[in-house]
Formats: sequence, structure tokens, C-alpha cells
Amino acid sequence: MSLPQDYAERVYAGVLGKLIGVYLGRPFEGWPYQRIISELGEINYYVHEKCGLPLVVTDDDISGTFTFLRALPDYGNSLDLTPAQIGQTWLNYLIEKRTILWWGGLGNSTEHTAYQRLKSGLKAPASGSIATNGNTVAEQIGAQIFIDGWAMVSPGDPEQAADLARRAGSVSHDGEAVYGAQVIAAMEAQAFVESDLGKLLDTATGLIPASSTIYRVISDLRDLRTKEPSWTKARDWLEEHYGYQHYQGVCHMVPNHGLIVLSLLYGEDDFQKTLMICNTSGWDTDCNSGNVGCLMGIKNGLAGIEAGPDWRGPVADRLYIPTADGGRAITDAVTEAYHIINIGRALQGQPPLAPKAGARYHFEFPGAVQGFMPEDSIEVKGTTAIENVAGHSAKGTRSLAIRYNRLAPGRVSRVMTHTFIPSNTGDLGHYDLLASPSLYSGQTVTAGLQADAANAEPVRVRLYVRVYEAAGTAKFSVGPEALKAMAQAVDALVPLYGPEATLAPGARQEFSWTVPETEGRPIAEVGLEIAPAAGFVAQGSVYLDYLTWGGTPNVRLGKPAKFGKMWSLAWANGVDDWWAWWPFGVRLMQNEGTGLLIQGTREWADYQVSARVTPHLSASAGIGARVQGMRRYYGLLLRPGGKVCLVKALDGEKVLAEAQIGWAFDESHELRLVVEGQRIAAWVDGTRLFEVEDTDRPLQGGAVAVILEAGTMECGDVFVKPVA
Repeated sequence: MSLPQDYAERVYAGVLGKLIGVYLGRPFEGWPYQRIISELGEINYYVHEKCGLPLVVTDDDISGTFTFLRALPDYGNSLDLTPAQIGQTWLNYLIEKRTILWWGGLGNSTEHTAYQRLKSGLKAPASGSIATNGNTVAEQIGAQIFIDGWAMVSPGDPEQAADLARRAGSVSHDGEAVYGAQVIAAMEAQAFVESDLGKLLDTATGLIPASSTIYRVISDLRDLRTKEPSWTKARDWLEEHYGYQHYQGVCHMVPNHGLIVLSLLYGEDDFQKTLMICNTSGWDTDCNSGNVGCLMGIKNGLAGIEAGPDWRGPVADRLYIPTADGGRAITDAVTEAYHIINIGRALQGQPPLAPKAGARYHFEFPGAVQGFMPEDSIEVKGTTAIENVAGHSAKGTRSLAIRYNRLAPGRVSRVMTHTFIPSNTGDLGHYDLLASPSLYSGQTVTAGLQADAANAEPVRVRLYVRVYEAAGTAKFSVGPEALKAMAQAVDALVPLYGPEATLAPGARQEFSWTVPETEGRPIAEVGLEIAPAAGFVAQGSVYLDYLTWGGTPNVRLGKPAKFGKMWSLAWANGVDDWWAWWPFGVRLMQNEGTGLLIQGTREWADYQVSARVTPHLSASAGIGARVQGMRRYYGLLLRPGGKVCLVKALDGEKVLAEAQIGWAFDESHELRLVVEGQRIAAWVDGTRLFEVEDTDRPLQGGAVAVILEAGTMECGDVFVKPVA
């Protein structure tokens, strides 16, 4: 089936609907219906502030949805993708007990149980099967909550969506859980081409066994809808006949799936009312609401979302995807939508879309702001508003309007977007936000702008970044006091500015700025500052056509002189423990298996990485390049017996080259890896030992890492530079 004409925008609406639904339901997840009614009333809009919580949070519904789908591009966007390969994707992107999942314990959390099976070597679908884990564990809700992406790459093809949902769901679930996932996926896929809810349900239920409980609960609810006009009475009926009391486990599929169907049946095709019913009804609110929001977004598009209150403004497209691929953790709905769109296009044999020559921020969807917001610092507060508008673009069709008001000396306008963990994330609950910055020293930021022709006066414009810097200078020492001092360090945001240009009314300007050395301080934001030209009070608009960056970093990933908490958080922590405050660099400990301490982004392609490492008692210690997670990388490793090995991790480990150099524990050695195209070269203490060509599924890009297997090591500053 060919892709629908409005495929891209429908995917974006689906992603937005997913985010809105999750953020709406998350603050009161697990509350009983009676408590919701008593303390919050009907959930017609966001209630996070009433609950004292942030709106944009880490959540398994979001991070799992957009992470597990990466199995498709990681395995060549082939419809021959197997459950075992999706299971490998879990092992690659998950960091045990830290990312994505509810790590609730073996036999208690279905996903944690499946992870333990995968980790032990059991492949999917056995990892999630009833035969392995029993009915209670296998039939919880998780197969459904992660499923939307598989539908969005299958527009108009419910059979394909249901089949992919079965494969993905079987990594961790079985039985009724998989049937529920297939129903949601089939409905969402068909919603790209069909708006009638009855027909969507007919299509989806035709793809699961008529003998299943999921089939029966849907049939019962459809019959009830013809007799009972009240959604509250229908909810009472659902609880009586299919409520939690009928099922074992923490969060069973059947009650929650029934609540999704009930919300759709009684929601009158209205985005706000459907989400209101879903969330007011209780149970697993963020999961159910996320699926409902995605389906309604796909089915009714952006217009359906915008028919009610302002759902999009507070969200500003923002989402977090904490994984071992930390450079993609701080992201936005447009970026993630295009990842999905291009998977869908690849499955149809079509080339990828890259708006505005592949610019990271391009604003090509109506209303999209991609995380850009007016900066909230005291000196600029209240000067700025932003709006996505048509036109004012040399490379596309839309732009971001920056409306500035009465700028004067000491009063400027700034808009920015986050490139790393925001300083105001607050309490994110039990889902950690592991992330690396997406922008680094040595990379070149480019941006296209146009001043409104109606502006009465010129303005001065410049790019800027803000970096995290701790107050005071940390003392690096051994012991609990050093750890306590680091935890208590307060990181401030310090600006670094690019070159300035004056924009006359109607003028266009392209900025290009290579970010200077930040001396180890992580870059938290990138943005644009607008100031009045000399002698003017400025009021008007400037249009940001696009903003992007590229190139190889030239950066020292060592501790800055003013060393605080945020520097340590810039490393995606995939080791059992590490001491960032260690006076001789960092000290890593791994009790079993292989751990990685990762920083950088998937876009890094050709570069060299170097560091001085000191293995203590360990099975392997070294550095990694083109790191794409916990199990996809090139590594240069010192191994016992005086050996050094160049390895490739990809569905297992392959030794590309090895040599005997006679090193010993507690010695320090300088390691360097160069990756350029398919060439991988390696040096130890200035001597080139290896140069190989990797032509078998070569890794094309990725971050850097310190790698440790079963033991302890120290590592000095890590340097990333262009290939000489």
C-alpha cells in the first residue's frame, strides 16, 4: 500500500497525542477512580501543578515506544525482523536498573523479568512466553504501552502492524497481552486511512482469536454502548466484570485495554473528552492515555488536537528518551516523528525525508516549536513570545517567529532549546534521565534568520550557548566527603556568545559559528539573542528559518576546573559504579559482564578518541568508538596476559585484531582509536598496532566510551578530535 499523502503530519500528530496523553495521566498514575474524582475531579486538562510535579517527564511509555522501534533501522529496515533481534535491541539500549523500564523485580515486573531472561541468554520470544514466565507475568500491560511506533510505520496496513506488534510484544509478553497490543497497533495503522471507529474495531478484532478475552471485552463494551449512554455507569460495569479483582499481577492487560475501548466508544470522537474519560477512570492512566492520545492524533490529525484547549503549548514538543544512546535523550516530537516517518518510507522502498537539507530544527509542521522557548532568566523574562508561522523560509515553508517587545539597554530577547538535561527538571519519579549533550566544542552551529520587513528599527542578533559550571572550585580527593561535596555542588548556566550581526528590516542572514572549547563544561542550551541596535528601542519580529550543527567535535571530556554535578551526568552511566571525584581522572567498577561509560551522539562518524587508562583487576579495560549502546561499538581493550584486542561488538563480540604487548595490572597506557569510513586504526602508547577494514555491517557512527569488563580501572581525560 502506498503512503497516505498526509502521512508525515499524521505521524507527528500521533507522536504529539502520545506525549499529551502520557503527560496528562502520569501525575496520578495508579490512583483509584474514587480518589481521582474526590481530589481532582474530571481530568479535562493537565493537573501536574496541582500534584506538585513537572509536566515533561521521563516515562516508560514514551521511552520504550521510541526506543524499541530502533530495531528496524538497526537491522536494515527489513520486514524480516525477528523477535530475537528486537530482544537484542532491548539489551543494547537498556541500562540495567536505570533506563526505560520499571525495574520492579523478577516475577513482579514483566519487563524486568524479560530483561533477566534475555540477559541470561534466552532469546525472544521465549523470553516473554507463558511457558517461561507463566500467565500472570506474561499477560500484564507492557506489550500494549510500547506498541504505537510499529503502527505508525505501517500506515493503512493493519495486518503488518499487528504482525510487528506480535513480534515486539513477544519479547516480554504473551497471550492476552499480545492480543491487546495487536488490536491497538492495527487500529492505529488503519486510522491513517479510516476514521470510523466501528470499522477500526472490526478490522482489529478480525486479527486476534475470537476465543480470546480481549476479543470478548471489546464485544461486550460495544454491545453495552448501544444500551448505556452514561460513560460513568459503563465504567462501573467494566470494573465489575473485568476489573483488577479478576486478574493476578500488578497491572493486567485486560482491564486497561477495556478502559481504552470504553473511552473511545464514549468519547464522541473528541480528543479532550476521550482523554478525560480515559484518565478520570483511573487504573494505569499514563499508559492508557498515551495509547488513546496516539490513536486520536493519527485518526483526527493536528486539527483534532487543536479543537479543544491548548495541549501543545505547555509541552512545546519536548520529550526525553533515556537510553545507552545518551545523545538522543533530549529530543522533540518533530525529530522523533521524522525517525518514524523515514522508517515507514524505507519499508515502502522510498528515500528518507530531510527538511531544509537535514536541519535539526526546521519547524516544518504547523505549530511545531521543537523545544524552543523564551529564556526564563531574570534579565530577559517577559520580553519574548514565539509562534510557528507560514513563510519566511529560504529552504522550506515555515519558520519560528520570535516576537520581541520593547527591547532596550539591559533588556534583550533570548530563545533557546535544551541540548542537555534542563536545570529545572525537578522530581522525575522512578524513571532516571540519563543523557549526554547533543552539542560539543568544535562543532559548527548554523542558523538562517530573517527580520520582519515591518520592523521599525534594526536589531543586533547573535547565537549563544549556555554551559553548566559549578560555583567554586571542587577539590578532588578520595572519600565520602568528596562525594558529598559533588552531590551538593550547584551548577549555574554560563553563556558563551557567537559573532554578532545587525539585521535591518526585511534582511536575511545566515550565521555560522564553531563552538569554542568549553573546558569540559557540558553544553546545556543553544539559542539566539536579539538586542536593540544603538539608540533604538526595539519591538518586532525575527524569523528563525532553521538551526542545526554538524562536524566532528574537538573536545576534552575531562573534569572542568569548576567541577559540579552536571559534568558527571553528561556520561550515560552503564557501569555498576564510578567515582567522578577521583583525583586521577575517574575510577570505574564493574562486578560482572561488560559496562560502558558513554558520552557523545550517534551522528559522530569519523574521528579519533584517546585516553590514558589504568586497569586494575579486570577482564578487559579500554576505550570505545562509534558506540551505539551497550552492545554495539568498536573497542580497544587491554586484556589479561599482556594482550591488547581490537573488537567489534554487534550481536556478540568479534575480535578484529590482537597483539601481545606485555602490559600488566596497575600500569597506565595511552590508548587511541581512529574510525574513518570503514577503516579502524588503533595505537597503544604512541605505537600503531592495528589497521583494519570492516566491510561486514560496519558501524557508521556513534559516541565514545570507557569500557570495563569485570573489575576496576581508572581513566584520565577522554579526548575526541577530527582525524588528523
